[in-house]
Amino acid sequence: MKVRTRFAPSPTGYLHLGGARTALFSWAFARHFGGTFVLRIEDTDLERSTPEAVQAIIEGMQWLGLQHDEGPFYQMKRMDRYSAVLAEMLGAGTAYHCYSSPEEVEAMREKQRAIGEKPRYDGTWRPEPGKTLPAIPADRKPVIRFKNPLEGEVTWDDVVKGQITIANREMDDLVIARPDGTPTYNFCVAVDDWDMQITHVIRGDDHVNNTPRQINILLALGATLPKYGHVPMILGADGEKLSKRHGAVSVMDYPAQGYLPEAMLNYLSRLGWSHGDDEVFSMEQMCSWFNLDHLSKSPAQFNPEKLAWLNNHYIKLADNKRLADLIKPIMHEAQFDGAPDLEAVIALLKERANTTVELANSAMLFYRQPQPEAALLAQHLTDAVRPALQAFAAQLVTVTWTKADISAVMKSTLAEHGLKMPQLAMPLRLLITGQLQTPSIDAVLELFGREVVLSRINQGL
Repeated sequence: MKVRTRFAPSPTGYLHLGGARTALFSWAFARHFGGTFVLRIEDTDLERSTPEAVQAIIEGMQWLGLQHDEGPFYQMKRMDRYSAVLAEMLGAGTAYHCYSSPEEVEAMREKQRAIGEKPRYDGTWRPEPGKTLPAIPADRKPVIRFKNPLEGEVTWDDVVKGQITIANREMDDLVIARPDGTPTYNFCVAVDDWDMQITHVIRGDDHVNNTPRQINILLALGATLPKYGHVPMILGADGEKLSKRHGAVSVMDYPAQGYLPEAMLNYLSRLGWSHGDDEVFSMEQMCSWFNLDHLSKSPAQFNPEKLAWLNNHYIKLADNKRLADLIKPIMHEAQFDGAPDLEAVIALLKERANTTVELANSAMLFYRQPQPEAALLAQHLTDAVRPALQAFAAQLVTVTWTKADISAVMKSTLAEHGLKMPQLAMPLRLLITGQLQTPSIDAVLELFGREVVLSRINQGL
């Protein structure tokens, strides 16, 4: 059996983190076994599905690098196929027309609630041997209902949760086509999984209640059942369901906030799955390890600090040109003409950056005119320091312009004037960059270059 998995989002909004993790697990499982990963857009909810949401899903998948092998398939383009299957089921007696109005169905349910029963469709139009059905209303279009088994139970070995059993009496006859003929969610999913020969369905555990309905439809069609695995949801750090109040939950919020896709993939991998104690690994490694054996039965907690730590790790590993291409569009007010090489600046700064946005903000000190606060200058550029600063500048005129030689001149100047490093470094930082917090001052001076450094020192003095 060749493994075939699918990711089947509904385009009613952005690609959220839970959906991205489902896509990642399905993709990695297919890659592990040399199988096929299918992208399917479940767009039959016409009121809520939008082209913008479809585009957001595809862009999120592309940013993460989760390339599909087949698709994207759109359910709304498969209406002829669904109509044919519905006709077959009506002919086979596994589905039937139901003329009960929504108001009549709600009245049934209210009556059942009143006597303590589970609310459900009561089977008024369900054909049975010897049963006389009501007269068909002249002014009403029917829905099509699936003729769910009345006895027995549905059992499957969930690859995450273990064996799950649902009694058929807990399910009523599901509407599988609306009065206008458009098919409903569970019916379309079952037909699609059958047609696309999906072998493994990996999805969130909010779909557990859909699974027995889809299994019964597949059995009625004579289809081979896929294996199902339902992954627990992702919670916020407070233990509540992840939502907008926890920060960004759309995948495409994260590149804008300065996260790298490899960091997001690595982080999502560890939300509900593990490989020993490994925390940092490539997607090649994950695909070689991922086989569903170590998926957690417990909800995963989203930890922004852990994601930031991973992102810092991948920023440090990233090519400086790639990082330059990412941060240059963020640096709107940067003056690049005659300024230090951006890749060299990135090499100096990226060790400390958790995001590319932080990296861009840090890099800006090399690409704007310094505007030190007068109070800070008065505090650090004292009469005791001025002679040392003048002597330091004089030696910079002829020194070989390397970090090591600049550092040596600084040390000799400090010794000659009886000062400590902060007494010289602080006013230098203010005059050169306009701020007190920078990387090592000798490295900063080296990047700015002799002409800029001498100009700003002399201007400050």
